[in-house]
Amino acid sequence: MASLKELKSRISSVKNTQKITRAMQMVAAAKLRKAQEAAESARPYAERIRGVISNLANSMGDGGDAPKLLIGTGSQDTVLLVVATADRGLCGGFNTNIVRKAREEIVALERAGKTVKLYVIGKKGYDQLNRLYSANIVKYISLKEERKLHAGIARNIGEDVTAMFDAGEFDVAKLIFANFKNVMEQVPVSQTIIPANASIEVADEDAGGPDLNGAIYTYEPDEAGILRVLLPRSINTQIFSALLENQAGEMGSKMAAMDSATRNAGDMIDKLTLTFNRTRQARITSELIEIISGAEAL
Repeated sequence: MASLKELKSRISSVKNTQKITRAMQMVAAAKLRKAQEAAESARPYAERIRGVISNLANSMGDGGDAPKLLIGTGSQDTVLLVVATADRGLCGGFNTNIVRKAREEIVALERAGKTVKLYVIGKKGYDQLNRLYSANIVKYISLKEERKLHAGIARNIGEDVTAMFDAGEFDVAKLIFANFKNVMEQVPVSQTIIPANASIEVADEDAGGPDLNGAIYTYEPDEAGILRVLLPRSINTQIFSALLENQAGEMGSKMAAMDSATRNAGDMIDKLTLTFNRTRQARITSELIEIISGAEAL
């Protein structure tokens, strides 16, 4: 049985830990509100730009001058998975769930005979994927030094991915991240960003196609010229939206994890305090028995 000094030290240690987890919970809650607002604000623009690209693609029909970013290379042999996770831990199973989704994609693609390459964003995802798929990782980016998430980060990543596609390093690119639903639910998703046609087809199946309200659009310059400008911007937008969703999901998961840790620390303090009181009472009773026994012996 632990001594009274050891129990007192444990209680003090757990109380200090509880203070830290409670403070982290409050910080995560404050950051979550801003992160959630940013993620929700980015969704309409991403959906609108996808609708415009869908309308342009439908207007072109089977035109032979369609950009490669729209129609792809004609092959699906090499797939680039852009896996976005957080750079910090202490956020429950947030990072693990995204990595699990990435591993499922890798296994399915390799079984189909595809070559898989990994473009990893975030230290936690890199640490987990590097253990099993170090040979597949072609690029790793950490956002830990970034003080604030901004569009320039997504633009740099998007330009890097687009340059790799233009160089013929892959045929299909998929973006894996956690879609923020609420504090308790962040759903890992896999979203095709190159070629854009695949992304548009999936979105149209879910949303029933872009709603043009009966309008007929004409374009100047031609559709292909607009798409060459718009498609890279769409890729950057999807990456930025995914990073914002991840940021909100990370804060929500961290707030829930720290709330659970705070409550668990409280339960542990109660149990240790009960053990401390019982041990002290047993020691006092033992000392009283010794004193009474000594007095009777005299």
